[in-house]
Amino acid sequence: MILSDGDIRESIRRGELAIEPFTPRHLTPNGYDLSVAEVMVDGEVSDRAVIPPLTWFAVSTREYLRLPRHAAQLWIRSSYARRGVMASFGKVDIGFEGTLTLSGFTTREEVALGAGDRFCQVVFEEVRSPPRRPYEGKYKGQRQITLG
Repeated sequence: MILSDGDIRESIRRGELAIEPFTPRHLTPNGYDLSVAEVMVDGEVSDRAVIPPLTWFAVSTREYLRLPRHAAQLWIRSSYARRGVMASFGKVDIGFEGTLTLSGFTTREEVALGAGDRFCQVVFEEVRSPPRRPYEGKYKGQRQITLG
């Protein structure tokens, strides 16, 4: 089951989910928009970048997530997809906590990205039973762009 905006608020209140900082206007009917903390282009990390066409880039999220009981999906915001940004997103595992490192690629036009820009939506999923092995991987607790 996907959590609604009301379910997200209730899960945060119960300590089943955390988004820090939490910005109420980033709530969507069935998710939450994550914003950019920093951008990496050509190995340079900054809080703002203009990304040329046909260029790979990475961003870290401003929001630190804690998912002790939920899994999540990531989706690029359509405003970036319409401008030709492609991104590789997937699931966020139960047990993960930290900021997220997301990678993208520009196609037909340059794209400006900066700290605070809403880049993607996280959609939280209720899981029927606790996992036998929650996430304990190397990215747990990260707070910046982390590659490899």
